[in-house]
Amino acid sequence: MSYYNAQETEKRIQKVVNLLNEKDTDIAVIYFDELNVANGWYLTGWVGQFEKGAVLVGRDGTTMLLGGPESEPFAKQSSAIHDTRCFKVFMVPDEEYPLATIIGFEELFEELNKKFPIKKVGLIGTNDMPYLVHQDLVSGFAGCEIIDLTDDYLQFRYVKSDWEVEQARKATMLCYDAYKAMMEKVKAGNKEYEVAAAGEAVCRANGANSFAYQTIVGSGIRSNAVVPTATNKVMENGEMVMLGIAPRINGYAGTFGHTVPVSGEYTPEQRKCLIDMIEVMRDVKNMLKIGNSGREIDAAGRVLYEKGGYLKYIVCPFAHTMGLMEAEAPFFGPNSDDKLEKNMIVNVDVSFFGHPTLNGLRVETCYVITENGAEPLCPEFEEELFNYVK
Repeated sequence: MSYYNAQETEKRIQKVVNLLNEKDTDIAVIYFDELNVANGWYLTGWVGQFEKGAVLVGRDGTTMLLGGPESEPFAKQSSAIHDTRCFKVFMVPDEEYPLATIIGFEELFEELNKKFPIKKVGLIGTNDMPYLVHQDLVSGFAGCEIIDLTDDYLQFRYVKSDWEVEQARKATMLCYDAYKAMMEKVKAGNKEYEVAAAGEAVCRANGANSFAYQTIVGSGIRSNAVVPTATNKVMENGEMVMLGIAPRINGYAGTFGHTVPVSGEYTPEQRKCLIDMIEVMRDVKNMLKIGNSGREIDAAGRVLYEKGGYLKYIVCPFAHTMGLMEAEAPFFGPNSDDKLEKNMIVNVDVSFFGHPTLNGLRVETCYVITENGAEPLCPEFEEELFNYVK
């Protein structure tokens, strides 16, 4: 079984072909690795293990998966693109596969030129591509003009298809089940990793193919770490614990964020702060309308932050899009002129860090932008949050 949708893949490859023709470019080379999965997954529904790789798309519709020999059999089973080539530069350094056919970009250049002349190459993922990979590619395509198409390609992922929205919805609903399981483990004397294990087990048991970030469980002062992964710290009464998990369904992420008391009861100060943050969340949600810009969305939340005295503890903007990554462009921050469009998936992520008595706090949930505003991908979790202010 595989995680890609054949019709989606066909449409996406055609978008790249159209971009190449628009830019008078012969091929696109789309870099990915285990950390930077999204650009490759968008076309393949797949990412290898241990090795780096790239997807090649030609202006004539040619597609190839470039990688290493260890992941090649896995790719032929599970990737939407099955035509593979193996390169030393994508392999684990010094690892040997004596029976594998390993080529370089010079050989690939020669092979492609038999189909159509290669004069201009578009690179995608240049922020993530290692120096040696870049140098090897440029050397192999000697004499070609090299251009960066990363920004153009990323825009393909901004607005989601109905199929993509449905995968994110399933992942976000799964987060709610994980949240309930995690809450059962939030008790004095338990370790943070016990909480993470409970949530991850629910996600895996219900079809999550991976996680978009390492599960967040940060109690007490550890909640100041912004994205604290679970450790062997023992939770104590009087502390709050920050929770978050991001399962992927067919590659698409969902998430939740909440900060709860270890004892089961908020102190008056903790409860007031939580209510303040949820008021910000409500205001930001109300700004999630087609045509609104990042500047407009962020400004609404900052008014309440300033009123409550939280502005000096703000680290992150209040809204960002979600898809193959839990947080991906566009980020609707205070200097953003990006505008909301129908079928964008937007997380409202309200937080602060470094507070002298409360440490860090986060509440977060996910929405799809519709003609009628923001629709929660998990209404049950949104209702639970919003009930705190009733």
